[in-house]
Amino acid sequence: MSQTSSIPHTSDLFDTTYTIAADLITKSIYPWDILDEIKDFIIYMGKNLDPSIYEDRGDGIYIARDAKIAPTAYIGGPCIIDSGAEIRHCAYIRGSAIVGRGAVVGNSCELKNCILFDGVQVPHFNYVGDSILGHKSHMGAGAVTSNVKSDKTLITVKSPAESIATERKKLGAILGDNVEVGCNSVLCPGTIIGRNSNVYPLSRVRGVVPADSIFKSADNIVPKIK
Repeated sequence: MSQTSSIPHTSDLFDTTYTIAADLITKSIYPWDILDEIKDFIIYMGKNLDPSIYEDRGDGIYIARDAKIAPTAYIGGPCIIDSGAEIRHCAYIRGSAIVGRGAVVGNSCELKNCILFDGVQVPHFNYVGDSILGHKSHMGAGAVTSNVKSDKTLITVKSPAESIATERKKLGAILGDNVEVGCNSVLCPGTIIGRNSNVYPLSRVRGVVPADSIFKSADNIVPKIK
């Protein structure tokens, strides 16, 4: 679609051929609009999964039989963990989470009400809540999504040119495909990072980072050189 808004639409951020949640994702113009539907979608989707591929572990938990799950990981339902995913030592999946094919959820990471597309890596000490991470996006060690404002007011997604009221109290970050987030960065509530962009380590990111950009600081966002 043609992009006239400075705030990316769902179709500008994701290739939905890389997620089991494609039918849900494509419903929305803006991706945060489907966050409240993740739980019900998993429950519906789980009943239609091939039992030869996915094991039904009860409580709405469906895990691909070739996924690698550490015995110390906690998995709460509803949840879908897709083929080839790896859930490592002491990961904490609180529920309403979709972990895509070949994705990695690492040691001491926490997921809650989120979608990880195929190939996503959150491998070390990450928190991902009320968020969507696009295909092959990666969060460095200690990088987290902050999903509630300190004053508990509703979240507005802002770019330099416009703002959109989400009517949501909880919204973490939306990462487009192939986004790289540096270690120990904080993605503030309502952060949107466009496809193929990079965020420097130790960054505090707020608002919209355009596609194909490098976020060095809030005042220094530069286009990637192709």
